[in-house]
Amino acid sequence: MQLHTKILLGLVVGAVAGVSSRLLFGDAPELAWAVDNVANPAGQIFLRMLFMIVVPLIFGSVTMGVASLGDLKKIGRIGGKAMGFFLLTTACAATIGLTLVNLIGPGESLDPALRAQLLEQYSGEATERVGAGAVFGIQTFINIVPRNAVDSAARGDMLGLIFFSIVFGIALTQMSAERSKPIMDVLDSLVEVVTKIIGYAMKIAPYGVAGLIFSVTARFGADVLQSLAMYAGVVLLGLAIQLTGVIGLLAKFAAGIPYGVFFSRCRALMVTAFSTSSSNASLPANIRTAQEQFGVPKEVASFVLPLGATMNMNGTALFEGMTVLFLAQVFGVDLSLPSQIIVVVMSVVTAVGAAGVPGGSIPLLVLILETVGVPGEGIALILGVDRILDMSRTVPNVMGDQLTSLVVAKSE
Repeated sequence: MQLHTKILLGLVVGAVAGVSSRLLFGDAPELAWAVDNVANPAGQIFLRMLFMIVVPLIFGSVTMGVASLGDLKKIGRIGGKAMGFFLLTTACAATIGLTLVNLIGPGESLDPALRAQLLEQYSGEATERVGAGAVFGIQTFINIVPRNAVDSAARGDMLGLIFFSIVFGIALTQMSAERSKPIMDVLDSLVEVVTKIIGYAMKIAPYGVAGLIFSVTARFGADVLQSLAMYAGVVLLGLAIQLTGVIGLLAKFAAGIPYGVFFSRCRALMVTAFSTSSSNASLPANIRTAQEQFGVPKEVASFVLPLGATMNMNGTALFEGMTVLFLAQVFGVDLSLPSQIIVVVMSVVTAVGAAGVPGGSIPLLVLILETVGVPGEGIALILGVDRILDMSRTVPNVMGDQLTSLVVAKSE
């Protein structure tokens, strides 16, 4: 049985078992014990196996990718193409999101009693998230340059690590071949070792995925999702349009990959993205898919995909725009067209700073909400369904990165 089939089977088994357990046992302490001591630990071990290799993978692959390009003009050309495509697809996503919410108006039908119940249930977590609001403005660009590369890596600041890796790679291109070769050999070996570890992690992927999905469905069931079904449905519709419409069609017309072939070869990647809810955790699978399934040159995949995992968040921008407008409808805040344009722009820009980890976009929502005058505490309303939406929006995030690597590779 192929790996993607095993992972998909794990996802289905975990979901069915979780929903069934929720229906049969409800809030029984035995079910909570099984989630906390069996299913969730299995999923967390799988996630940690992936997260522990992100730093060496990014440093090794980005540095090697930049150094392999050699010509500084080529580095700038590839980076410029990638960034341009990132912005294009992300702007499309945010626009799709706001259009759908304006047309359907999911926040206008929320029951006031349910609104009060959700605000009370998640007020503590909402306050914590509001306190973690992201920094925006010129400081965002200053923070790209790390004070300490090792500290950035330890804190999970992938943007700072990528900047350091790019500069390190550029410096290598300025050295003589004799001086740079030993470092290149070490980096090449580092990437090879990390690739081996990726193989180990993927062997336990079906079990980890089953554990993660079981934990979510057994803990939350369908109760909260049903309560906010219209909001969740509109977000999922927007993500589906972005994935199958924008990304799928661009793969066909901009990258020259037949529509069905593109999605067929990315099945395992999409399942990995959905189950881990993390662009960073999906990065190893993304690089492998680009090189093995589509033949993207190593130097392009190693440069574009780590950059995309940090800076290209199609699904996140769509989710942010839709959620801001949804909460504005809930609280009766009438957002004018200029305000909605501000939401689109901020969704695109803040998506660049979204952490590529589960729930990484939530703090950024606070910033946009407060900018357009919507109560930041409103995120409490959507926290109950955010886990499912987080898993779903990671798929277009990751697939947008894959698409960009294909387009850049074709243009080179």
